[in-house]
Amino acid sequence: MMILNFSEDYILENERVRLLPLQISHIKELIKISKEESIWIHFFEKGNNIESLTNYVISAINYRNLKKEYPFVIYDKSKKQFAGCTRLYDYSEELNTIKLGHTWLGKDFQGTKLNKNVKYLLFDFAFNKLQVERIGFGAYSDNEVSIAAMLSVGCKNEGVLRNMFPSIDGIGRTDAVLMSILKDEWKDSIRVQLKNKLT
Repeated sequence: MMILNFSEDYILENERVRLLPLQISHIKELIKISKEESIWIHFFEKGNNIESLTNYVISAINYRNLKKEYPFVIYDKSKKQFAGCTRLYDYSEELNTIKLGHTWLGKDFQGTKLNKNVKYLLFDFAFNKLQVERIGFGAYSDNEVSIAAMLSVGCKNEGVLRNMFPSIDGIGRTDAVLMSILKDEWKDSIRVQLKNKLT
């Protein structure tokens, strides 16, 4: 079993996508696609202008240095463009679990099966390399697009954390939906099912 090494530069790729450790140098490419306001509706941190995107990337890299999160930049090999970001986080060697999230894609890359390819690579890395027992996910309960995307890659609904987040309109609170995939589920059926959806 391999332990997640936050100082190692992991590169994950298939024919469609390459995941690279997020670096400061990626800001100049990501700013081309991050200006769409709708991308950031359900994010506490924003990246829709150069100042906020710079802060977003620096924060993500700092969390990696603190061994709390491992951020990747997403490169679409078919379009030859950087497409967004994603992260592994809350890794527990003791519990043998990890979470996946903070994923965003530029508008032109949404609905293109790019996200399914990203998830396949990360699931394969987490379950086959790190040998974790589960991958956890979370989303605003009103984030229908994100919830649908998680279900489409094989996630199972686990429940709700009530009043977990401030509402995006700034009025009151909203719930969080929790989901997961277990290692046995990945090996038994989800891996093949997801692989068949990649092209």
